[in-house]
Amino acid sequence: MPKAVKGVLVECDPSIKAIILKIDQDKHDYIVEDLDDQTLVVKESQLPRLKARLEEELANTQQQPDESGSD
Repeated sequence: MPKAVKGVLVECDPSIKAIILKIDQDKHDYIVEDLDDQTLVVKESQLPRLKARLEEELANTQQQPDESGSD
């Protein structure tokens, strides 16, 4: 018997989508369907966890400002 899963439509830049796909690649816990280069359907129950993981990934990839103090 088919099983329905509640999903949320997520639209984002391709670069953000690539990070989400990377997060999901191991366990496939988050993505229900990959629709196109900017759109995904994500499990509604996993959306808060995905947002937290995405923020963590973005924080790790952001460049830190140069604090050498040279003016």
